[in-house]
Amino acid sequence: METLTIHPRNKKQLNVLKSLLEELKIPFEKSDTGKSPYDPEFVKKIKESEKQISEGKFKAYTLEEFEKLCK
Repeated sequence: METLTIHPRNKKQLNVLKSLLEELKIPFEKSDTGKSPYDPEFVKKIKESEKQISEGKFKAYTLEEFEKLCK
């Protein structure tokens, strides 16, 4: 059997979908959407990088310089 992930746009759509599933006796489970799917350490690194960029603490590379780094 397939599993579907549905993304309602608002509370009204969510309630209609829940009611429909209950009426058709289709089992469903709720997931905690408030919890980030990302590893907290990863998020911390990204936020630190964003802070460094806003403070001007970064080095910009040309395409040629970047290509040399990748070799």
